[in-house]
Amino acid sequence: MATGTVACALATGYLMQQDSPYRNPNIATKPAIVSVQPASVEQIVTTEAMTDDKVLDSVQDITLTSALPDLPAPRRLPDAPLEGVNSGHGLLDGAVLPETPQDPEVPQLGCAVTATTAPAPMASVTLSVEAPCYGNQRISVHHSGLIFTETTDEHGQLSVTIPALSKNAVFVVDFGHGKGAVAMTQVAGLDLIDRVAVQWADRAGLQIHAREFGAGYGDTGHVWADATDAGQGTFVSLGRDDTFQPQLAEVYSFPRGAAGTAGTVALSIEAEVTKANCGREISAQSLERRDGNALRTRDLTLSIPGCDAAGDFLVLNNLVEDLKIAVK
Repeated sequence: MATGTVACALATGYLMQQDSPYRNPNIATKPAIVSVQPASVEQIVTTEAMTDDKVLDSVQDITLTSALPDLPAPRRLPDAPLEGVNSGHGLLDGAVLPETPQDPEVPQLGCAVTATTAPAPMASVTLSVEAPCYGNQRISVHHSGLIFTETTDEHGQLSVTIPALSKNAVFVVDFGHGKGAVAMTQVAGLDLIDRVAVQWADRAGLQIHAREFGAGYGDTGHVWADATDAGQGTFVSLGRDDTFQPQLAEVYSFPRGAAGTAGTVALSIEAEVTKANCGREISAQSLERRDGNALRTRDLTLSIPGCDAAGDFLVLNNLVEDLKIAVK
């Protein structure tokens, strides 16, 4: 109370001095009426008191409130366990991640490819293919190095007679993209057959000509693709040239064990010069099985004359040896 009274008195004296007529003679003096209300010590807080540690220590038991309603704190989800995390680069170092599940292998019912064999004359094999879901499809047939291309019919079927080149004959049919089948069989009487085959790719136009025991061109005993008269030997053409990237073969077989005449079978490889092969080098391969010996293969390279020779025939007599037939 004493401190408040002194403060009010000092303030009153200061105001009276500011309104003194000696400072402003034009202003008439008028008694000032001051109403002083006693002030408590708690209401007087000076700048000096605000910095006083004793005043700050008196501020206690303050409870802060908020205008927001009371809401439960969000629950933190647990971190996913990761092994070998490289936090410096954000990469997984040595972490073992689960593999992506693969689609189950669901077989197409009724689409299996099968191949079967049956014996045929002259130590040959009839190969039958059933592929219901691959009608009118290109197919490659492989047997002991012999390769040719064929086409299934609209029902996915193929039947072809192949002169065997080995006693334990294995035939592989391939549609590409992993689709195909394998068939095996034993071939009887193969050692009694002399067999010469020539195979090539694309439309080289090669031909095997066999002239038995001195036969001339066009005579009986001249055996080739367009022969009108049969000889003692047989001739087979394999493959279709209207397929994509065709592979073709021709095979001549002579029944040495049943020959009634001794002599020589002259063999030659010939090619008609056409616009499809003129001026090119043709790669081919011969496969020969003679006198019951093992199969022998030989790579061949043919230089076809230029296109101005179209229509002519190129005769190559020395690419395969003649057959020597002896009567036993």
